[in-house]
Amino acid sequence: MNVLLSVILLFLLAGLAEIGGGYLIWLWLREGQPIYWGIAGGIALALYGVIATFQSFPSFGRVYAAYGGVFIILSVLWGWGIDKKTPDTYDWVGAAICLAGVLVMLAPRN
Repeated sequence: MNVLLSVILLFLLAGLAEIGGGYLIWLWLREGQPIYWGIAGGIALALYGVIATFQSFPSFGRVYAAYGGVFIILSVLWGWGIDKKTPDTYDWVGAAICLAGVLVMLAPRN
């Protein structure tokens, strides 16, 4: 698989696991869903931690910092698609700034 495609896919999978897991726990604790929603959320959060380790970058800190920017973008999209909260201009500008930061952090180095 192409390295760039692999990086993107792993970031997306990790993001879905983290945001989805957090969302399931939110629904359990804040909105009264059954405990198995919380358990599923905990499992998804654990999977997030595992998925992120498959990135090819050698630096834990750099991968997690870059993932933080991806997480912000995915969170805006999750809120829009799942929570039905339409992002405003500030949300999109902030997400674009984060994406720029991710691209800078993951740029090849000598």
